[in-house]
Amino acid sequence: MTPPEIGALPAIPGDDGGPVFRAPWEAQAFAMAVILHERGHVTWPEWAARLADEIAAATARGEDDDGRRYYRHWLAALERLVAEKGLVLEDELSARHEEWTEAARTTPHGKPIVLPGR
Repeated sequence: MTPPEIGALPAIPGDDGGPVFRAPWEAQAFAMAVILHERGHVTWPEWAARLADEIAAATARGEDDDGRRYYRHWLAALERLVAEKGLVLEDELSARHEEWTEAARTTPHGKPIVLPGR
């Protein structure tokens, strides 16, 4: 699913078929932003502005703009927007981030990452 306004987003990796994802989590982060837009929580102009802010901040930190970190910026923008809009409490977002980090660290290579109790 590619929203018609996708061209307004900065530097999205893609080809003639639409967005290109290097890992499943990138597609999931993309889909979450699309769903938030479809449900009226986020407009594409505000999303594009927040994503551009994240990319600019990374550039200011000296990160190379080689495209490998694009969806990390996307996810950071998503996390900030849902917290700012009160869609997810910041402490809940932080706790979930820690749970995923621990699950990823302890999951054997090649196995799906699963959160305990989920």
